[in-house]
Amino acid sequence: MKKKRNITLKDIAKELNLSVSTVSRALNNHPDISEITKVQVQALAKQYNYVPNLFAKGFRTKHTHIIGVVVPNISHFFTTTILKGILEQGEKMGYQVIVAESQNDVNKQLAMLNTMIQFGVDGILLSMARRTYDVSSIIKIKQRVPLVLFDKVSNKVPCTQVVIDEVDAAYGAVEHLINIGKKRIAIIKETENSYNSEMRFRGYQKALEDHNLEVDPKLIVSTEDISLDKGRIMASALLTLRNKPDAIFAITDAAAIGAIKALKKYKVKIPEDIAVIGFSNSEHATIISPALTTVDQPGNLIGSTAITYLINEIEKEEESFLKTVEVKTHLIIRDSTFTTVK
Repeated sequence: MKKKRNITLKDIAKELNLSVSTVSRALNNHPDISEITKVQVQALAKQYNYVPNLFAKGFRTKHTHIIGVVVPNISHFFTTTILKGILEQGEKMGYQVIVAESQNDVNKQLAMLNTMIQFGVDGILLSMARRTYDVSSIIKIKQRVPLVLFDKVSNKVPCTQVVIDEVDAAYGAVEHLINIGKKRIAIIKETENSYNSEMRFRGYQKALEDHNLEVDPKLIVSTEDISLDKGRIMASALLTLRNKPDAIFAITDAAAIGAIKALKKYKVKIPEDIAVIGFSNSEHATIISPALTTVDQPGNLIGSTAITYLINEIEKEEESFLKTVEVKTHLIIRDSTFTTVK
């Protein structure tokens, strides 16, 4: 069976005995084209289900109005909220969005970035893969198209970066635990070389130090995969300590929920014996019992902010600078910490 050929501007122009440029301007409602010609061209285009070739248009205008987005994990709840913000704001500003997943693989990340370039995108939004130690390839991509980092970022890349105030958010979470009378606060975090984890760890340390509480190395547990299962394992390990924690701050909701499952297994009262705080306000935060106190990250706002800054750089042809844009968070207090102040 012969493959159907896409209708082009040239086909429409030939049938109406017009120039290709006239057809193009008629389809774009250009004021120099008569209403009769516009009606004829648009009617024939509709009849033939004409779809403009964005790449050909981009070649002519130097803009495709397409934004490329690369994220580590497309199924992660927080990532989906960011993508929703990107898509909605992109549509409002007249841009289409192509999304790709690096699966936290540095090589796939570079491949996806190069694919975006091949697609002719006007700019790229990137949330970096976990082990992106060498950022030289990202800097080379930035030299070709405007680029904005969000969520998983690096201050080694000289571009606009949209993040939450990780230190302040973690500080507030730990201070809440201190305010309800907790003194031995454990943290479940990622191993080194995770920007988000290290910033949240700084907030944890600062809150303890500001309130004259000891930073006990035994209460600091790290894991590469900060998942529900690892949260359960880490919390179980904390329960083996002679001097157990009276609270756990997990840097993700998944790890916090895993911790709650472990505590419930060993009949630990939550929050009376051990309180638990997570980070993200995921869809599971209210399903688990007790409901999880957590830092709410406004993913939708992060996404809309990131694409707005990127499109402004594209359209104003501004030089991108190392500029950090911080989106505010707030703590949602639920049953996993709700108790009377001692």
